[in-house]
Amino acid sequence: MSEHGGDGLDEDLRVPACERCPELVASRSRIVDGVGPTDADLLFVGEGPGATEDEEGEPFVGRSGDVLDEALRDAGLARADVRITNCVRCRPPDNRDPTSEELSNCRGHLEAEITRLDPTLIVTLGKVPSEHLLGRSVAITSASGDVVDARLVGASRRVLLSVHPAATLYDRSQRDGFFETIARAAELSGVGERGENGGDGQSRLGEF
Repeated sequence: MSEHGGDGLDEDLRVPACERCPELVASRSRIVDGVGPTDADLLFVGEGPGATEDEEGEPFVGRSGDVLDEALRDAGLARADVRITNCVRCRPPDNRDPTSEELSNCRGHLEAEITRLDPTLIVTLGKVPSEHLLGRSVAITSASGDVVDARLVGASRRVLLSVHPAATLYDRSQRDGFFETIARAAELSGVGERGENGGDGQSRLGEF
């Protein structure tokens, strides 16, 4: 895989500067862009950066990121196999949920990422990204593990709903279900053990 090609494509998905959301501009120390291959078959979408993400400039690197990484490993995946991004790229003050206006302001960046990746499967991590992408209310605890078809950026896309990995830290009973959902994501997307042996990842390079 050409590292230079990957870097060039990823540059298009970076947001170098944005002043649309005054509260987020005041709260952030940096804009936190998505990470991972720009041709990944599996895209994880979270809500927004927390304190650790804001500090390090990468999504899901705090305690909840540790849980996600562990679940990925259990499913035969490495973090480098998948793309991880957020609905909003700047940390909301006091880790509050992003407002509908903030989600709307950042929507174009997320849609550009979805368009570029054209992923086999999108996994929403938590209530906010689930409701944002589906455009309806979601009882995420009961809906976690469900696969739905959603019209996103002009195409029908498969979306797997999941609780946020942080939920497993507050409620240990959520842990098994979360790990099962991530395992299902690996299976549905065809990534994981098969992808590591060259399969899909290499064969898709010709498309870019």
